[in-house]
Amino acid sequence: MKITKEALAGTIESSDLMVKVAPAPGELDIVIRSEVYKQFGEQIRLVVDETLRKMQVTEGQIVVEDKGALDCVIRARLQSAVLRSVEDASINWEAMK
Repeated sequence: MKITKEALAGTIESSDLMVKVAPAPGELDIVIRSEVYKQFGEQIRLVVDETLRKMQVTEGQIVVEDKGALDCVIRARLQSAVLRSVEDASINWEAMK
């Protein structure tokens, strides 16, 4: 999937996160800010990387502002932001499990 416009998903409430995506031709720039980064930063990064790989996102700017969200919430917010940012509406739902 190609990110063609800026999009947001989520909130900055406790146990949630805000994901911002924007086009960045030729590069994949991922920024993760989290209140619990020391304890769970590696796991957050794994979930973000895996979700982007499954969605075939290879370029764009991804900013994650985490407030202690669970993995399933990270995945859902990231998927929502990416889907809002693409023009191609064909979605391979099997790949996003």
